[in-house]
Formats: sequence, structure tokens, C-alpha cells
Amino acid sequence: MNRWILSAFCTVFLFTVCGAGVGLQAAETWQAAGEHAAVAAGGPEAAEVAIAVLQCGGNAADAAVASLLVLSVTDSANFCFGGEVPILVYDAKQGNVKVICGQGAAPRMATVEYFAKHKGGRIPGANDPTTAAVPGALDACLTLLDRYGTKTFGEMAAPTLKILDRGGKPWSANMAKTLRRLVEAEKAAGGDRAHGLRLVADYFYRGPLAKELDAWSRSSGGLIRYEDLAGHITPIEEPVSIDYRRHTIAKCGPWTQGPFLLQTLRLLEEFDLKSMGHNRLDYVHVLVEAMKLSLADRDTYYADPRFVKVPLTELLSPEYAELRRGLIDLKNASLELRPGNPLAGKALLGKSPQDYRTPAGPIRDTTTCLVADRFGNVVAATPSGWAGVLAGDTGVILGSRLRSLNTWRGHPNCIAPGKRPRNTLTPTIVLKEGKPVAAISVAGGDQQDQVTLQVLLSYLEFGKSPAEAVTAPRFVTDHLVGSFNQPPPKLGSLSLYQSIGEATIEALEARGHCVTIARPPLAHPVMLVIDPATGRKQAAGDPKAKRHARAY
Repeated sequence: MNRWILSAFCTVFLFTVCGAGVGLQAAETWQAAGEHAAVAAGGPEAAEVAIAVLQCGGNAADAAVASLLVLSVTDSANFCFGGEVPILVYDAKQGNVKVICGQGAAPRMATVEYFAKHKGGRIPGANDPTTAAVPGALDACLTLLDRYGTKTFGEMAAPTLKILDRGGKPWSANMAKTLRRLVEAEKAAGGDRAHGLRLVADYFYRGPLAKELDAWSRSSGGLIRYEDLAGHITPIEEPVSIDYRRHTIAKCGPWTQGPFLLQTLRLLEEFDLKSMGHNRLDYVHVLVEAMKLSLADRDTYYADPRFVKVPLTELLSPEYAELRRGLIDLKNASLELRPGNPLAGKALLGKSPQDYRTPAGPIRDTTTCLVADRFGNVVAATPSGWAGVLAGDTGVILGSRLRSLNTWRGHPNCIAPGKRPRNTLTPTIVLKEGKPVAAISVAGGDQQDQVTLQVLLSYLEFGKSPAEAVTAPRFVTDHLVGSFNQPPPKLGSLSLYQSIGEATIEALEARGHCVTIARPPLAHPVMLVIDPATGRKQAAGDPKAKRHARAY
């Protein structure tokens, strides 16, 4: 079967998958296992489409793009087409992990002075056009397809078009029209796949759509201009990683909160967590206290490394971890925000990062996407963009990620033109002897890496399956500066499931934790595990968080 016939067959197949609808309940689709490939995602149609692409010969990059495009419609309250998506990719041919930075930057007009003059000195909350960063998700998808994929944008957009044509959202028809314009732009390449992908990017970022987004932004009081879109690029970066228990944990850089997980693992590596017992008193206490210390450093130092020097080497060093580990009181909860001073080699900085008194609104953000294919490739992505604004009749919803910057002069994460917001989005790939054995993606703002840590340790320390890891009782703290409009920390806070046990909860309170019983789910995790001996894949997503998995 030649490529054209196979492509046509697969397009029809994908259209059929979406046209028929999924028709399964979350309880039936939240876990799956197979010999060849597996996916875990948010909405069920995103998982269905991804597995269909894999069954049609596509690879993990192709399937991830198809899934992400679907999620921008089915999960649009949490991830929009004009949003962002950090992506980790393990390439089996090269034998390495790379980061595709799908985070757009602040527009040129986004300055401290602008927000002081027009917005009372702060970045607004949701649904304000001035909070939109340059949309990075589309170009990240195109970069993923170009560098690692085998399919065209048109092929991978076909399922999303089918969903849009069903209607159901006030912007469905306009978004379908925009997608079809992008597909038509690709066709001008005459079958040259790489050139076609560049034409799609040019049409959106430097062509007619860029001009329409500029016109809408000007008329609506937004900050994005044609020059911001035209100058957008998607960097491909090296991951940040450490070794833990004979595994390598790979994360995105400090323009995300990802290194916070690695810092916490450094603090924990000298504790015998397994002997403490999963979710028992000492285990919960030590994890929470370690997270508090790493989160304080996150809030003090993390930012776009293109603009500021982030002391990441020092923050992740065993020597600094040893200093900070001594601050963990095994019998008492900390009620202070305690960043350290890695450059001076001191356990404590001696002051709080800022005076955190900026108001904030409710957070609804982010969805999930993991794919492992039969060729050995793995993609982990955490797409986001929420509570934004609809850009006129383009059908494109722009997110509100500038809320993750601040207006505190002198702070590393202070807003500046061209600076990427330090976001909470944080996919994870786990390697053993250089090969991927697990991937994790979690939705849920500041809770993302807190829950990633628990899912990861359930697997590494206690040998739990993905299904067990994503459904185990969880806990989180707000002992941090919030990442969205910077609400102040709730010192000593600990939210957890009642199922952790009354005796453990009472003992945690006796140690000084300010305990709140949380109604599940706390964050929305998905996990994928690959058996290094057989290649068999298991995937699962918390059914209470309406996550879905498929495999074959």
C-alpha cells in the first residue's frame, strides 16, 4: 500500500473514530495495557484518536499532536489552541530526551510600567486580554511533527475538524474554519512535508492569521501585536535531570516548576522512605516538609533562564541538599517560608522572597497527554491555557499565562517583554540505563509536581502499577507563593484524602500541620510504564479526575 493510499485510509479511519463518538464511561477506560503502544490523556476522544494514529502506523509524535489538537477542543476549559504545552520527547533512534518549549513569551508591550499605569500595578486575573502570552502550543506541535513525526498537519488535524463540525461550542465553526485555512496553507508545499509544516507556522504566526490576531488585540485592549507573533520561535532544549534510585528523572528547565521535583528528590534520597511505609505518618510528614523547602526555592529563583541567571546547578547539588535536609524537623511541621542561599552555600536565605499580597482568582488549568509507541519513542506533554479570551471570529482562544509572571521589580520572574512566564506545567520522563521506563503528566497548577512526586515514588519506592499509583490517596500543601497572581502562602497547610486514615491525620495535626480534608481528586495524574524486558506497556489515569488510557 503506497503512502497516499495509506494516508487516505487512516484519515477515513480517524474520521470514523471521532464521528462515532467514544461511548465509554471513564470507569471502563481509565487503565489499559498492551504489547505495542499505549496512551493516557484527558478527554476520552483524545485517547481514542491517539491510539488510532498508532494503529495506522504513526509514531508517538504523530499521536501526541493528534491528541493535543483534539484536547484543545474537548478540554478547552483547561487547554486552548492559543495556549502552551511543554513537551518531553524520548527519541529511540537518537537515544536521548529533548524538551520542546511550547511556552510563548510576554508581548513587547507587557512591561511593569504598562501594568502600573493601566492595571493598578498588577497583572489582572482571568478573562482579560492583557494576560495573554504569545500562543506557543501550535508551533510546539508543528515542531514535534517536523523533528520527530511522520505525518502532515492536515492528517493529524482531521479528527479535530470532525469534532468541531459536530458543533457544541459557540466558536466551533470559526475554529474549524481557521484549522481548514491552516490545512490549505500546508497543501501549497506540494507534498513536501517539512515545507508544509513551515507554511502552517508562517500562516499563523507571520501571515493572514497573525494580522487578524493583531487587529483583534488592538481593538480589544490586548497587548499582542503582529511583531510578537512573527518573532515567536520554539526552542528545543536539553532536559534537566538527576539520578534517583538508579533511575534518571528528566524534567523541563526552570521556566517551569519542573526542577522543584528534582530538588525534592535530592532532599529525600537520604531517607529510607520504603521503611516508613506508603502514606504512613513519617512518610507524609517528610515528603511535605521536603516539598516546602523546594517550593520556597522555586518561588525565589525560578524564571526564564534567557533573562536571569538561575542557580540551577547549585540548587540541585547534593551539597546544597545536605544543608537544606538539616532543616527538616522529623517531629514538627514548619510554619515558615524558608528559601535557601545556594550561591553562598547557606541553608537559609534569611528573608522571604517577596511580600505576597496580590489578589487571585480560582484556578482551572491544564490537561494531560502521554504516548509510547512500538518503535520505542515516548512523548510526555502537559498542555494548558485556560480562562482566556476568544480572539474574535478566528475561533482561537488565547490563554492567560502572563498571570504566572509578577510585577515585583528585581524578582527573577518579574514581567518583561519577551520573557517566558515561569509556568507550573511539568511533564516527566523516567529512564533506566538510558531507556524510558515511565512517563507522568499531571494537571492541577501548583499541585502538579507535588502529585507527580507521589506517583513517582509509589512506582520507584513501592513498586506500584500505574493504576495503583494514580489512584492512591494524595496530599498537597499551599505552603507556597501561588503561581497565578501570586496569592500569599498558607503556612503549614496540608490537604489530604480522608482515606489516608484517621490515626495518621490526627498524628499529623499533632505535629503542627494545618490539616484540611480534601474531596478527590487532588490534581489529575496520568502515568505510563514500559517493562524494559518485554516492552509491554501499562497506562492509567485517575478515573476520579476523568483521565483516560488506551493500549494495543
